[in-house]
Amino acid sequence: MTDFHVMAGTDKSLSLPEVRKIQASDIIDALGRGLDDFWQKPSHYAFLCLIYPLVGVVLIYWASDADALPLLFPLASGFALLGPFAAIGLYEISRRREAGLDTSWRHALAVRKSPAIPSIMAVGAMLFAIFVTWLLVAQGLYVRLLGPEPPASIAGFFESVFTTDAGFTLLLIGNAIGFIFALVVLITTSIAFPMLLDRDCGAVAAIITSARAASANPLPIALWGLLVVGALVVGSLPLFAGLAVVMPILGHATWHLYRKLVAD
Repeated sequence: MTDFHVMAGTDKSLSLPEVRKIQASDIIDALGRGLDDFWQKPSHYAFLCLIYPLVGVVLIYWASDADALPLLFPLASGFALLGPFAAIGLYEISRRREAGLDTSWRHALAVRKSPAIPSIMAVGAMLFAIFVTWLLVAQGLYVRLLGPEPPASIAGFFESVFTTDAGFTLLLIGNAIGFIFALVVLITTSIAFPMLLDRDCGAVAAIITSARAASANPLPIALWGLLVVGALVVGSLPLFAGLAVVMPILGHATWHLYRKLVAD
């Protein structure tokens, strides 16, 4: 029965909550509330998210080897696909603050004891599978357009990507495919994880509700997606260090977006 609970929730039925319609102003308000949550104890939240710039630096170092250079951009951009799962602790902090509970950073780590953790892990596994698939597709596209031989140097890699017809095709098709992957993640998990923390409804119910919320609010969710991408790009520019601020703000804002989209 554990598997069924993971899929459908504690009452063994697929219970779908009411989804509200929101406006663009609600997206801005959710971001403002996320920023307010962050400013309450920024040192705690930055500490929790230091993994993002650290991982970014590791990715750059690892990909500095010419053999791995073709995967540098897919890794850096694809890492954002895992962001909704990695921000679980931040959703919990915002949930506790909204409820008037203690918001010490240790509660962000206590989510591992949540009764919804099997469902959370199931959706997280789905995100990881999407991430790996993206890497395989990106690598296959590179090999098809630029050949199986690794670039001789970093300069040679950038020259082949930015100064050749095959390189321009790679950028065009690669970004289009990456957009599709990002869109799938946005639709299926934009509010799935905070919903699971809040009501342990089961993985399928959380994913379906997230998709229903996106379907009912296409323009606001599209705006949310654009703001997330823009914030991640800005946060990634200084060697990913800005993600230590950007990621917690987006994580907190995601909780408030969930609260606006899903009825109690």
